[in-house]
Amino acid sequence: MTDRFVLATANRHKAAEIAEVLAGLVELVARPDDVAAVEETGDTLVDNARLKAVALVEATGLPALADDTGLEVEALGGAPGVYSARFAGEGASYADNVAKLLTEMEGEKGRSARFKTVALARWPDGAELVAEGVVNGTITEAPRGNGGFGYDPVFVPDGGDGRTFAELAEESGAAKHRLSHRGRAFRRLATLLRTDET
Repeated sequence: MTDRFVLATANRHKAAEIAEVLAGLVELVARPDDVAAVEETGDTLVDNARLKAVALVEATGLPALADDTGLEVEALGGAPGVYSARFAGEGASYADNVAKLLTEMEGEKGRSARFKTVALARWPDGAELVAEGVVNGTITEAPRGNGGFGYDPVFVPDGGDGRTFAELAEESGAAKHRLSHRGRAFRRLATLLRTDET
């Protein structure tokens, strides 16, 4: 089994997190510039991760690593979920999505939420491995911290000493990765890659 994978994401923040978690385990190749972003039309995180991985395998002939993440807020019935990246609309910025979330949560006492990441490895022969990482936490009433990205400034993970992911990322990437959904998903995927005989 090859240990060389093309990384589906072109999001530099995500790519840096994944590379840090998988350092020394696999060789990651950046997504070629001529491969367009894949439209995430799946109904689940697994669907979207698979769409991205298959597109990269077909474009490059190499095995691919892809992921998809959703923030599930209990008071919002699990939203934004699979629509987390475009919660405030297509082309929304991180700040737009955070602002919409805080507006939706205004006055809400129950602020429980969880982040879920699906990490998927796909080979040209159609074989794949899937791993999931989940972290429970709460949504703050205002952003805190300047590290991380996405919803990190408003998500306090359980076990994070009351700090948001953005505050943990300011301290060090390792502090965030130890608790994060993406870190958990890719550590589990790394374990599967080491033990799989595909």
